[in-house]
Amino acid sequence: MKRLRIYVDTSVFGGPFDEEFSETSRRFFEEARQGRYTLLISDVTAREIQKGPPDVRQFFLSLPESQMEQVVMMLEAVTLRDRYIEAGILTPTRLDDAAHVALATIAEADLIVSWNFRHLVHFEKIRQYNAVNLTLGHKSIEVRSPQEVIHED
Repeated sequence: MKRLRIYVDTSVFGGPFDEEFSETSRRFFEEARQGRYTLLISDVTAREIQKGPPDVRQFFLSLPESQMEQVVMMLEAVTLRDRYIEAGILTPTRLDDAAHVALATIAEADLIVSWNFRHLVHFEKIRQYNAVNLTLGHKSIEVRSPQEVIHED
């Protein structure tokens, strides 16, 4: 079976340290360590993590590089990110959230995993992102929480 390529935004790395999301987040990352997923990590995510708490930075560094794929912000992703802002999906203050969606789209991730229910894992926002994607000739993107991705035993 083909391993899912999952773009992981910054919120998921903080999940293990959040009482509400801890158990599910840890299970998600354990499945990644077992090789169920390839985690797509962008330079945007890495930059946000570097600004975060030490425990989140340490957790990020503990993940095996063999389970990760680097995604770099390039002109095509910047253009797509800016189109999301121009379309009014997000405000310019949420540039990094738009960048996460653009990077995942350009990298042709199977899906984005996030705990950000306001700007990413949100029915209307997902529809709007995909409307822009399809207008510009990109594939649509799935956005889910880790809860929707982990395997039930």
